[in-house]
Amino acid sequence: MSIEKVREYLKQYNREEDILEMESSTATVELAAQALGTAPARIAKSLSFQYGESAMIIVVAGDAKIDNKKFKNEFGFKAKMLSPEDAIKFTGHAVGGVCPFALPNDVKVFLDESMKRFETMFPACGSSNSAIELTLGELEEYSISLKWINVCKGWE
Repeated sequence: MSIEKVREYLKQYNREEDILEMESSTATVELAAQALGTAPARIAKSLSFQYGESAMIIVVAGDAKIDNKKFKNEFGFKAKMLSPEDAIKFTGHAVGGVCPFALPNDVKVFLDESMKRFETMFPACGSSNSAIELTLGELEEYSISLKWINVCKGWE
């Protein structure tokens, strides 16, 4: 189970016990915000895209959307989100629980600047009913992010 892989992964940071498991679904931004009692913008969406022969995860604020022009300027190719089947195949996590933790080594992680207006965010933890509250510094460290990027719109 994906959440168990994430729990094991977060042990290295002594944060495995901080994973929140809800009775209700957190598979969408709206459901996660409701279950966690927070603003939708503070949900860290992990979006999965094709990246050569592998995948990349871009973590964005819950109220942000990918700006195709900014994406192409940053990466040099058109954004192509993974299908639900490919998300599992490449990341090991199902849609609704995709997160930037416990990923295969060839999956690259980027963090979008849309999250920088908050001190903490709530990314999923590998299941459709889990999350963890992390500071931006913790999110950057635990996700082994390559860099902060600006590829979103709609949140300004």
